Amino acid sequence: MTITFHCDYCGKKIDAADSAGGKWGKCPACHNKLYVPSPESDEEELKLAPIDESEEERKKRLMDETYRLTQDILKEKQIPPDGVVELPAEPEGQSGLVARLAPEMSDKELTKNIILYLRQMADGELEPAEVTADLIAPYGRQALKILDGIGLSEIPEPELADVPQQVLAGLIRNLRTRIS
Repeated sequence: MTITFHCDYCGKKIDAADSAGGKWGKCPACHNKLYVPSPESDEEELKLAPIDESEEERKKRLMDETYRLTQDILKEKQIPPDGVVELPAEPEGQSGLVARLAPEMSDKELTKNIILYLRQMADGELEPAEVTADLIAPYGRQALKILDGIGLSEIPEPELADVPQQVLAGLIRNLRTRIS
């Protein structure tokens, strides 16, 4: 069997042996170097199916609805306006618990608590530092931003100026781990 194709330069019809397929050769008419295509295989060529626009639109609508429902669920789980969350009653007739969620804390007050925690840890006051860390923990993302600011600052906070930089970096790392 032969491979039949046309020269890209002169347009002459060329018949080449199957063994030449996928290799380079010279056109017998114009002597330009050209690529001999691979022989056509007996395998069926796989054709792509056309995109079903209605199916694509349906998928998009479903994704939009999923997103909207997820947002609705997240909004339902937000803190109630009075800040009180009822927990389920304890088993065996114990009374139900009411947990008060932490009120909002300003960046200034949270920064003060973080600096207090770092100072307490540097001074070896572990028990008071645990209490302070418990005050900081509910404000995870907000606290992490403040910790990053303290960690990246070239000039340390005045209250922490006497703490060696490596010790301070370690204390910040520990608090970040505890918060996240």
